[in-house]
Amino acid sequence: MALGKLRKAARVILVGPPGCGKGTQSGRLLDHFKLSSISSGDLLRQNVRAKTPLGVQAESIMKSGGLVHDSIMVKLIVGELSKRGWVETRGNMASGLCLTGPLSVISKPSAPAASDCPSASFLLDGFPRTQSQAKSLDEEVQMNLVVNLDVPHDVILERIAGRLVHEPSGRVYNTTWNKPMNPGVDDITGEPLTRRSDDQPETFAKRLKAYAEATEPLLEHYDKAGVLWTVRGKTSDEITPQLDAEIQRRFA
Repeated sequence: MALGKLRKAARVILVGPPGCGKGTQSGRLLDHFKLSSISSGDLLRQNVRAKTPLGVQAESIMKSGGLVHDSIMVKLIVGELSKRGWVETRGNMASGLCLTGPLSVISKPSAPAASDCPSASFLLDGFPRTQSQAKSLDEEVQMNLVVNLDVPHDVILERIAGRLVHEPSGRVYNTTWNKPMNPGVDDITGEPLTRRSDDQPETFAKRLKAYAEATEPLLEHYDKAGVLWTVRGKTSDEITPQLDAEIQRRFA
């Protein structure tokens, strides 16, 4: 159930370590505020399937074992936002932009502009993950809230120790707080649940350390831009009310 109408567009990124509950918070934000989800991974797959020029270029890179360039991912994202009428593309004034408030413009005169219409609110999923990617995105669209989910590492490791997954569907359970109806099997299919190979405590602790080192420059980037907000909590139910209140304070 939506908590209330937004008065201006919220362009949101969630940042958080593996196991912090980012997926839960994303789902709740989409439900509570009726944001649209823009998934970089889904956009990439859609363009590859449709054999668009960017999709063909990305597929060629992936088949050769390379990583899709940041510039391609940004073009995919901005192309989707432009198609929905939420940003102006360079040299092409988009029609239908909601102009109830001033457009949010990056400092560069030639940069595109993002609509402040509430219906242009979205949650960007899967991108950016690095400072370099963030800078590339900045040149095309200005995100106005980056949420850093700060969950203690010991809490995350405890969660991971009890995590079970149904691999075909991606459904996740926990032996402590989200148990399957019948031990060891998926609620929907009755198929066996398994543990991920990288969910061993020692392995996961290394992943958390690597994440922190890789993400620090990204958080510093958005902190300097004045859009970083950190929320702390041990459970999703502790974090959600704080996040909802911040969205309402900024955009409702």
